[in-house]
Amino acid sequence: MNKVDLVRLAVDRVEGLTRKDAVILVDGLFEDIQAAVTAGEAVKIPGFGQFKVRDRAARMARNPATGEQVKVPAKRVFKFLPAKALKEAVMSKRGSRAGAARKAKKAAAKPAARKAAAKKAGRKKR
Repeated sequence: MNKVDLVRLAVDRVEGLTRKDAVILVDGLFEDIQAAVTAGEAVKIPGFGQFKVRDRAARMARNPATGEQVKVPAKRVFKFLPAKALKEAVMSKRGSRAGAARKAKKAAAKPAARKAAAKKAGRKKR
C-alpha cells in the first residue's frame, strides 16, 4: 500500500471528500507525525502503535571481516512500536492460505530445481 492507495481509501470512506482534500489530509497527517517525532515527542495511536525517537549511546563494535574493533558513534534512531491489537491481528493471519500457497509453490519448485542441477552436473562431466 502506498500514499495513492491511502488517498483512494479516504475518498471511498468519507462521503463528500474530494481527492484533493484527501491528499491534503494524508500529507498533513504525515507532516504532523514527522514534526512531533523530530521534536522528540512520541506519537501514540491507540490500537495501532507509537512512533518515537530513541538515543543510542556510542559503543565499540567488531568488524566481522577483520576482527578489528570499530567505534560506533552515538545517534538518534526512529522506532515504531506496534500496539498489542496490531500484533495480534498480524499474528492471526500467520496460518492463512497465503502461507499454504507459498509452501505449495516452494514444494513444486524443488523437483524442477533438482532436475536443472542434475542436468547442469551432467554437462560438466562431458
